[in-house]
Amino acid sequence: MSTTSVGRLNKRHAILTGAGGGIGAAVAAAFLREGALCTIVDLAAQPSQAVQELAAQYPGQVLYVGADLTKAAERERVVAEGVAKFGPIQVLHNNAAIFDMAPLLEGGEDMYDKMFAVNVKAAFFMMQAVLKNMVENKTRGAIINMSSQAGRRGEPLVSHYCASKAAIISYTQSAALAMAPHHIRVNAIAPGVIDTPMWGGVDALFAKYEHLAIGEKKIQVGKAVPLGYMGAPSDIAPIGKGLELAPVTHPNDLFAGEEATFKLLVDGQPAAGLEIEIIRGGTRYRNAQDELKVTTAADGSF
Repeated sequence: MSTTSVGRLNKRHAILTGAGGGIGAAVAAAFLREGALCTIVDLAAQPSQAVQELAAQYPGQVLYVGADLTKAAERERVVAEGVAKFGPIQVLHNNAAIFDMAPLLEGGEDMYDKMFAVNVKAAFFMMQAVLKNMVENKTRGAIINMSSQAGRRGEPLVSHYCASKAAIISYTQSAALAMAPHHIRVNAIAPGVIDTPMWGGVDALFAKYEHLAIGEKKIQVGKAVPLGYMGAPSDIAPIGKGLELAPVTHPNDLFAGEEATFKLLVDGQPAAGLEIEIIRGGTRYRNAQDELKVTTAADGSF
């Protein structure tokens, strides 16, 4: 059944990477409901079932591009095809990433090279390519990078993944400062444990290295969340939508690049354990509620 969608993102062009399923697909669905025109990108040559269903539900609003974003020519093709279909880019949801793990003394260069090629290199240069389009077209756009709480800490078996997500946080902060004169907002979302399809592989790796039964690590991790269970991709979608919906022209807009860079950390549920770190005028504020009050509407906008 098709849906005619006219909302607050009406006709705004968003590129969403790693959006064949999980968090990426959930954010794409939220954007489409608000009327966005979505260039959905994933590695597979053909769209996933989730993407096909979105395209059927929102006819004319979805373009699927299969691409390997570790390659410069592929990134350029994504931007070119998206712009040809929907015009200048207003939003990038930079979500494509992979996971792997090994004991610190066993992890080899192949794992390192692949992890950083996808999680860091592809993410940075995809952001750069979209920012060039925004600057060229004088677009007051938004970049939403996906980091992780793993980027804020180390873990014995997950050193490369943690480091790759820490790099996303750092690049987000640098890009926000660099793009502030162009009125382009650059933010990162750093989820906690979210129950995505990737978790099947993650659980199997923990089972291998920690000598656990399949499924046991996932149960342990869910119970360790304050609310007692893992989050869902749909918990992230309202935050991604909220970061894009924030009006850049408001002088007190907390989510405008000229005012602040935000790293949102979400665990369990949208408002559970939410921490906000603000970079404003070169000054870092932790537990920012002491400095600035942030309220979240029921629809996830800020």
